[in-house]
Amino acid sequence: MDRRRLIFYLLLNVFVSACVTISILYWYDRNYRAVTLPQPQGVQVTAASTSADTTAVKTVQQGAVQIVSVSGAGTLDAEVVIVKYNGDGELDLTGWHLKDSNGNVYTFPPFKLFKNGAVQVHTKSGTNTAIDLYWGQNNAIWQSGENVELTDANGNVQDSYPVP
Repeated sequence: MDRRRLIFYLLLNVFVSACVTISILYWYDRNYRAVTLPQPQGVQVTAASTSADTTAVKTVQQGAVQIVSVSGAGTLDAEVVIVKYNGDGELDLTGWHLKDSNGNVYTFPPFKLFKNGAVQVHTKSGTNTAIDLYWGQNNAIWQSGENVELTDANGNVQDSYPVP
């Protein structure tokens, strides 16, 4: 077999393998999230406005804020929860919580997410940035098989996600 034909078949093999892998990952992610996550109902979140006399009410639409993934469960340096906001405008996460079934609770500091914005919440210690928040724990928190709940400042469940 000549070299041109060999190179052609090698490139064809790489292309087909990449397409199959991407298709399987896309299918798995779409079906896994669709089957395991019940969508929460819309909830009203109250926040004080700049005027002393009025209170602004922002409605968080169903599915507007969600836990996108939990990765690195059981490994302190790798544990991260990604929360994304798909609604309009901005969402103030101050006082919101991430909870597990063992009673561990992370409370969001003053923090806002904008449309299509996301934040990574790391279990380990670190310095908070615009896209990364750090819990400051000394041990891993998330365990495979448990659910992570995202609750608003009033305690209403906005989303839940099964730890893989």
